[in-house]
Amino acid sequence: MKDLIYKTFLSYGYTLTDKQINQFEIYYKFLIEENKKYNLTAITQPLAVVVKHFIDSILPEKEIPQGAKVIDIGTGAGFPGVPLKILRPDINITLVDSLQKRVNFLNMLFEKLELKGEIVHSRAEDFIKNRRETFDIALSRAVAFLPTLSEYLIPYVKINGFVIMYKGEKLQEELELSNKAISTLGAKVEKIEEFYLKEVESKRYILLLKKVKKTDSKYPRGKNLPKTKPII
Repeated sequence: MKDLIYKTFLSYGYTLTDKQINQFEIYYKFLIEENKKYNLTAITQPLAVVVKHFIDSILPEKEIPQGAKVIDIGTGAGFPGVPLKILRPDINITLVDSLQKRVNFLNMLFEKLELKGEIVHSRAEDFIKNRRETFDIALSRAVAFLPTLSEYLIPYVKINGFVIMYKGEKLQEELELSNKAISTLGAKVEKIEEFYLKEVESKRYILLLKKVKKTDSKYPRGKNLPKTKPII
């Protein structure tokens, strides 16, 4: 497993330290072990986990400033926040998930990996009450409609900070429906980066939004409104 991790990361331009290789191996083994109890991921084959979870998570790493305060909303089994923290120990990471079983998994994982960070059991629209506009970077790999995800993430970011979203083939389609949400929430499209995950023959798009003004305090709305009535 160590060799697979090292070689796969190297093929994407990353040379891992022995410690990082060990951490990713421990992560993989613990994920597979706990998956039997918690149903954390449908992806379990070694190469698939390394590419679709670990490599995919770190794709926007170069966009994250040194020592940045980063929040991962809807982190699930720790993607993308944990691989980013392993690769970039300098970042200050906060992981938020609404399911207690995932939070329990993440607390055990951080202990095993000897990582420091904040792990929070909360919904995005509740945790925001004390942490509005306090992060440099807000990101999410959650599968959600772009206007919905924008409403959950943008309020967490400071002015001149960034929101990072992981998107698939339908990005352009979603962007056309997202102009109102992005501008209403105080951000603008900064850039789109395209990656190709060769082992799984899949394109990945990383969308960067820059926060240019304060977000109205009424966002994100409660009662699941960002999902049921997105800003479009």
